[in-house]
Amino acid sequence: QVQLVESGGGLVQAGGSLRLSCAASGRTFSTYAMGWFRQAPGKEREFVTTISRSGGSTYYADSVKGRFTISRDNAKITVYLQMNSLKPEDTAVYYCAAGRRGVSTSAREYEYWGQGTQVTVSS
Repeated sequence: QVQLVESGGGLVQAGGSLRLSCAASGRTFSTYAMGWFRQAPGKEREFVTTISRSGGSTYYADSVKGRFTISRDNAKITVYLQMNSLKPEDTAVYYCAAGRRGVSTSAREYEYWGQGTQVTVSS
């Protein structure tokens, strides 16, 4: 069992930055690939980025490539999402997720989810 708690969301102006954190419980954190997804009002949950167990591989949605960076610290059992050059269309609830099967862009491949943190970008 893995419990995930996101933090770092908030209100920011367009062009600004935020850093999200996802703190995990348990000693098996390093055995999970980690992902960030987001869901805007009235829209389906969508993939943002994922990172492999070791942190050696990362993948990004085209919409955030070059602006967002995912990283993890297995010693601190935490995964981060650095978001720069934020746009109003980045407004959503952001969720972190953990999956044993490895990196994936599909939400179905992640077994554990956090409660989400709101990110609002004003124009």
